[in-house]
Amino acid sequence: MNYSEIIEAARTQVGPVCKACPVCNGLACKNHIPGPGSKGSGTVFARNYSAWQEYFVNMDTICENREADTKFDFFGNTFEIPVFAAPIGAMKLHYGDKYNDHQYNDILVRSCAEAGIAAWVGDGVDDTMLPDAISTIKKYGGRGVPTIKPWNRDKVLGKLECATNAGVMAAAMDVDAAGLPFLKNYGSDAGSKTVAELSEITASAKMPFIVKGIMTVKGAQKALEAGAKGIVVSNHGGRVLDGCPATADVLPEIADAVKGKLMILVDGGIRTGLDVFKAIALGADAVLIGRPFVTMIYGAGSEGVAVYVNKLKAELKDTMSMCGAHSLSEISRDMIYGF
Repeated sequence: MNYSEIIEAARTQVGPVCKACPVCNGLACKNHIPGPGSKGSGTVFARNYSAWQEYFVNMDTICENREADTKFDFFGNTFEIPVFAAPIGAMKLHYGDKYNDHQYNDILVRSCAEAGIAAWVGDGVDDTMLPDAISTIKKYGGRGVPTIKPWNRDKVLGKLECATNAGVMAAAMDVDAAGLPFLKNYGSDAGSKTVAELSEITASAKMPFIVKGIMTVKGAQKALEAGAKGIVVSNHGGRVLDGCPATADVLPEIADAVKGKLMILVDGGIRTGLDVFKAIALGADAVLIGRPFVTMIYGAGSEGVAVYVNKLKAELKDTMSMCGAHSLSEISRDMIYGF
């Protein structure tokens, strides 16, 4: 199957909120909470997508004629492209009855490993969800990232211990999940974390620890102070706060402040290899992509993931070649028009 055929197939398998749109831009699922769409006005998810389209690339083919190398090093682990599948949960609530969280994560982790990238897996109120996903990551040499919700101290440390025992390459916490209704209902000690609380968590981690949900320079500096090794510039797809900017809007200033001090990833509205190029040019080291992997898996399972990863790689290589970049390290901000 090709990419378009997989999207067509996904439309018969996914729903009712997600429509498996040809372009996943947050318009058809606007205002559907709980669900894939944004909170409140429903504009943040759509803005995440449209912000990348406001940047253009500067073509320059007066350069050495050699193939572009898309390989990316992530804390000593080499991947084919600087792309990870983002953590997504509550599959039956958001995307229909075909897969539960355990089934989806099993396909995602395995398929990403086979395609030369890695998956981040999510957490939830089902206490078996994250341990099961971590067990799947262990089967593939620890090449995956469990993403822990900002629960209370003991629950977070317990999940970190599970990740340590599995030998995962890194672990993360999506601190912006403090804005999710189910977490707010969990208890007064689940939610936002102070720098001191994050410091205890990062000190307990036996692997690089990444803070996901950073949208300001101040937030990035706090994560650095707390001992994090990386951050993800992310607004949780617009599901936790209405009226915040797109991730592409804030990425450059965050990168200018902490580039080289932290691994910088960005999530939100990235759909193509061209978008990946733009993200790296604006200061990211790598990106996370979420919803398109859902469509690919619902449309064709592991085959869908392979097709999408190959598409991203081809698009990224083509953009690099046409802009005079032969490696990821050669992608620079002057290759972007509109900044």
